[in-house]
Amino acid sequence: MKGILLAGGKGTRLFPITHGVSKQLLPIYDKPMVYYPLSVLMLAEIRNILIISTPEDLSLYKRLLGDGTQWGISLQYAIQKKPQGLAQGFILGKEFLGSSSVCMILGDNVFYGPNLETHLFEAKQNATSNNCATVFGVRVNNPSQYGVVNFDQNNQAISIVEKPPTPSSNMAVAGLYFYPNSVVDIASRIPFSDRGELEITSVNQTYLIQKQLKVVRLGKGFAWLDTGSPESLLEASQFISTIEKRQGLKVACLEEIAYEKGWITKTQVLMRGNAMGLTPYGRYLTQRFS
Repeated sequence: MKGILLAGGKGTRLFPITHGVSKQLLPIYDKPMVYYPLSVLMLAEIRNILIISTPEDLSLYKRLLGDGTQWGISLQYAIQKKPQGLAQGFILGKEFLGSSSVCMILGDNVFYGPNLETHLFEAKQNATSNNCATVFGVRVNNPSQYGVVNFDQNNQAISIVEKPPTPSSNMAVAGLYFYPNSVVDIASRIPFSDRGELEITSVNQTYLIQKQLKVVRLGKGFAWLDTGSPESLLEASQFISTIEKRQGLKVACLEEIAYEKGWITKTQVLMRGNAMGLTPYGRYLTQRFS
């Protein structure tokens, strides 16, 4: 399986901040926003990842992340000249994906909670071995801002509707998707919506109709943060700060994940920590792995 990380868009809800910097490069507490979705792909042991961004911002991601070898992964990059919906990512990534299944994650989403890795590996297995897609449902107070899953009386998903004005459910589809390789063909065939976009909801609805979609509910105790507004950006930073200070462990520490997966050595982790000096992130690496 390969990964696609979407880091494009204009970040209009964060203007004027994002007039000068890509949204996914903004900090969430002590690290760039893009570290959080990247960490999810790494936790799923996806090591070949395509980062898609705008022509103006792509060089900044290359400067920050490089080719990924410092974490034992491989990062490639692609330009999205014009934002035309999330499903466009599969079309832009067609050559990169080849015949592989794919996990796509949004660059402004933070996931934290129990059994996250278990959910990731089950979804990965579902795509690679069972030729089925998996999406994740999270209960929210403002479902009309998202794709919304509707269920029948037996709690089986029966439809997914993009940003309905009057939602019949509070279950939103989070920005993390697992698909078999057939998603490339499906994305290339769906029509543009009234918003002029290739909607990811149309892709998910196609798999649902084909009875090849699994909707996993992320229940109580699981945090899904969409950091696209000033309020949600602040809330995410406060959440991560609280978790890290309480536990003494970092969330989305890429070096730590890479070491635990056996992709890099302790010496490499310490080198990364020393290079960051006396910053909290650098001290964490040097103290934890000394």
